[in-house]
Amino acid sequence: MGERINIMTTGTHCIGAYLAKPAGKPKGGIVVVQEIFGITPHIRDVADRFAAAGYAAIAPAFFDFVENDVELAYDKAGIERGKNLALEVGLDRAVEAVASARQSIESSGKVGVVGFCWGGTVALLSAQRLGLPAVSYYGARNVAYLDQPLKAPVIFHFGATDRSITAEAVEKHRKAWPAAPVYVYEHCGHAFNRDVDKNVYNAAAAKLAWQRTLAFFDENLFGKELAGA
Repeated sequence: MGERINIMTTGTHCIGAYLAKPAGKPKGGIVVVQEIFGITPHIRDVADRFAAAGYAAIAPAFFDFVENDVELAYDKAGIERGKNLALEVGLDRAVEAVASARQSIESSGKVGVVGFCWGGTVALLSAQRLGLPAVSYYGARNVAYLDQPLKAPVIFHFGATDRSITAEAVEKHRKAWPAAPVYVYEHCGHAFNRDVDKNVYNAAAAKLAWQRTLAFFDENLFGKELAGA
């Protein structure tokens, strides 16, 4: 459904991206922020699903800042390599790339951002720094930024048995922003939305989180567009 394109970022650095367009007029635009494994088939599928729901969705290839066309396996070697690449790119540069991706699809209407794991924190930072409505899936790095104000609405998805995000860390989100919905899914660990990985995927939780995510974007992007906000 989608296509590979290039986008210009700050410093005239060009990175790749996967762009999926809806069949009709877009409800808005959504920047999809990857996990630490690159623009994998799973991330491309997420973008395709947003397009099927009526949004123009773009998934920037953040690791192109370091190495082109990265697609890592969900194994120990892939995790280690992905962590190193994410560290080398850095969260600041990732947020700048989100801003560039937003610019490339802003003709579609209001733009939001959704991110997973590493991308979950990039999504949060995009709400804080860029004012983009954001959905953060299991952002294990979020806690370090809970003292910074939100400039746009945010919702959070966490797995109840996620070893990388404790119940205490989840509760800190609620205390930091009482108005921001924090959803916790029972019997789920980290990356429960990753349907290509049977070791982590939870179909029921992923379906419910997806419904809540679409409702959030429909309200904060499409709904406000109709209202003239």
